[in-house]
Amino acid sequence: MATTAHAVKNISSGNPKTTAYHVLFIIGICHLLNDSLQAVVPAMFPILGKSMSLSYTQLGMIAFALNIVSSLMQPVVGWYTDKKPLPYALPIGLTSSLAGMILLAMAPTYHIVLLSVLLIGVGSAVFHPEGSRVAFLAGGPKRGLSQSIYQVGGNTGQALAPLITAMILVPFGQKGAFWFAPVAFTAVLLLTYIARWYSDRVLVLQSKKAQIKTSSRSANRKAIGTALFLILFIIFARSWFISCITNFYSFYLIEHYSFSIKTAQLYIFAFLAAGAIGTFFGGPLADRYGRKRIILSSLAGSAPLTILLPFVNPFTSFILVCLSGFTIMTSFSVTVVYAQELVPGKVGTMAGLTVGLAFGMGAIGSVALGSIADLIGINSMIKLVGFLPLFGLAAFFLPSDEKLRKWYANA
Repeated sequence: MATTAHAVKNISSGNPKTTAYHVLFIIGICHLLNDSLQAVVPAMFPILGKSMSLSYTQLGMIAFALNIVSSLMQPVVGWYTDKKPLPYALPIGLTSSLAGMILLAMAPTYHIVLLSVLLIGVGSAVFHPEGSRVAFLAGGPKRGLSQSIYQVGGNTGQALAPLITAMILVPFGQKGAFWFAPVAFTAVLLLTYIARWYSDRVLVLQSKKAQIKTSSRSANRKAIGTALFLILFIIFARSWFISCITNFYSFYLIEHYSFSIKTAQLYIFAFLAAGAIGTFFGGPLADRYGRKRIILSSLAGSAPLTILLPFVNPFTSFILVCLSGFTIMTSFSVTVVYAQELVPGKVGTMAGLTVGLAFGMGAIGSVALGSIADLIGINSMIKLVGFLPLFGLAAFFLPSDEKLRKWYANA
């Protein structure tokens, strides 16, 4: 009993001696499987656009339906599970995604497609804040690294979208979505194992909350609110740019360079694959050099690349796509950790808010950018969006990592 109590004390203290790498890798794989299911939806855009004669705005509405549900539900799920953890919500949520994927493969009309992606969105909304909490618990003192392992799984899943299009959806069409039912079922099984591990840590969560209550009073509430607003603003700029690339850049390549669908999707894959690598390195770099520095360098460093992107030849654009994907995504996991450390004790709420906002901003961006593309043309829209990362300069005004540590010195 003494050994068990000592282990619980170590884990709940915020500075445990070990990191549960096996849990991190499993939850990272589950994140890959979950987001590969989501990736099927934008990957199917060229297929649905042609077979159902959909406009850019209608395609944007499909992305909106997928992401807005996740955006609105994630903070709510995170807030509720901060109060009352629900470990088995993880496999239950993925069951919703499984149902949505099967319905998507059979959907005969635009409105049924919308219903199917709503089911996938619900599964994602449940998975993300709880998955982030699992990563937080398993990471111990290496919060940046643990969040990167978790998030890189999701980014890798998203990066598979172009390959999904080229290898499965182009030859099999809409019914190719059936291939992803076993993927969803596998995720359900793995998350059942994670839920058992998570259940054993529920006591740890309650212990940590009690530890934080006193120290959180010393922090400046107004400064915290301002910093949180800045983080969300930075996520807005990043999400709209990523939404543009993942949803519409293939159309730009097809129109501007006369690329085939397969060739255009390879560029999207390169962007997302480079982004997955950037996500992985962002966390460890933030552990070493500080969260604020990585957030600032990520957005500010990618701006020259994104601005130049529409003005170069195909070969150079491929290089810029890779570099911009890597650079802008180094901040992805770091913004989550920064928010969790900004408001300690609200791990699920902050994960749901930051990742959920990324989905929500992507959803709004899909509709807005689709409408802009219909209005001024895809070429002009791509040029305009290249300036969005400049908004990341707002990170200059974030409190430093040292200041956060002073605020919560006793946490």
